[in-house]
Amino acid sequence: MGEDTGSSDERDVLLAESLRWGVSRLASRLRAEQPGSGRVLTRLAASVLANLRHSGPLTPSELAGIEGLQTQSLTRVLNDLEEQGRIRRTRSDVDARRQDITLTAAGREALDAHVRDGNAWLAAALRQTLSPAERDMLRIAAGLLEQVAVAEVPGGVRRASGDDGAAPAL
Repeated sequence: MGEDTGSSDERDVLLAESLRWGVSRLASRLRAEQPGSGRVLTRLAASVLANLRHSGPLTPSELAGIEGLQTQSLTRVLNDLEEQGRIRRTRSDVDARRQDITLTAAGREALDAHVRDGNAWLAAALRQTLSPAERDMLRIAAGLLEQVAVAEVPGGVRRASGDDGAAPAL
């Protein structure tokens, strides 16, 4: 019985390694396939915009907590997004020391274009590379990956904010 558990655990570790590698390579390729026209969003900029889109106004420290960064590490990204008119910073009505960051129409459009372009490339790559049956398997796998992403695993690391550190689904 111990051998079965060990081999099962070993297979799960190998699966995890393979899955991480595949997801990482796919994410890198999606970033590389972004069009050269306009101002392309970095992963972090896209994540910031997505979090603002789904959560409404957030403070720099809230955004940093979601991203697993120090607030200072977001300064350049926030400055760039503000300069591009994709976010707006305002003083909070509740606490004048607090800065609220909101998504602008330009930010929403940039995020929509970013997602649309990445999805177009991925859909074409899926059609070119995989059979209809394989694409059906990926539809199932996508749902399973979402389940794994929200799993509470004993001994797992969770952020103090309770957030999972990733942008919400677009």
